[in-house]
Amino acid sequence: MWRFLFLALAPVAAHAGPFAGTVADVYVLGEVHDNPVHHAAQADAIRDIEPRAVVFEMLTQAQADEVRDDRLGDPEALGALLGWEEAGWPDFSMYYPIFAASRGAQVFGAAVPREAARAAMEVGVARSFGEGAADYGLEDDLEAEELADRLNLQLDAHCGKLPTEMLPMMVDLQRLRDATLARVTIEALDETGGPVAVITGNGHAREDWGVPSYIARVRPQILVLTLGQGEDGGEPEGGFDAYLSAPAVERDDPCAVFDQ
Repeated sequence: MWRFLFLALAPVAAHAGPFAGTVADVYVLGEVHDNPVHHAAQADAIRDIEPRAVVFEMLTQAQADEVRDDRLGDPEALGALLGWEEAGWPDFSMYYPIFAASRGAQVFGAAVPREAARAAMEVGVARSFGEGAADYGLEDDLEAEELADRLNLQLDAHCGKLPTEMLPMMVDLQRLRDATLARVTIEALDETGGPVAVITGNGHAREDWGVPSYIARVRPQILVLTLGQGEDGGEPEGGFDAYLSAPAVERDDPCAVFDQ
């Protein structure tokens, strides 16, 4: 349904961004976290969408409350105020254009803090999520095929070094983050009237089991459009309404950390 709607509403200007001229309630804008071209594309999309709210995977709500229009003029000061470097995200200079493009929008944070993630590993993600966990499907077991795919993704993401008994919890934490992003997005839509833009990784943006699937489960009347961003012509998995690609960035071996 979402893909059909995107094609029907596709912009006519050849130079326009992927969502120029579209009408949706929520735009989930995926990324590879350390690719600056992806963040520039997200900033362009926000300028096209002109959202009333922007939800960041990278921010807690306490951090989001610190983002105000009068603080957007100094990127170094804003990054320091948000504790961006300490949180371990790629350089704030990559993300700053998104904040600058969001001027006038209300900023929401949907991060699951490390301490909350650790607590969820002890008590379970449904209890950690709290009220509404059943509505978001966090009390349900995954179908066997999806669970296998998710376990294999976590195994690959951790370079095959993670003990196999930890993989199911990594899957559950991903579900917790997806559900939290979806809940905050719905709250942002209800509070501001939308549209809402969501800044997040491709893994959370995918339609099949990411944030859009949780929104569809809880509020199926909400119209969601999704952007997936790949590298060197590749497309991220999971289904998206629009795709963009950028050259891959040079990276250190991500598996080296497991050999230390």
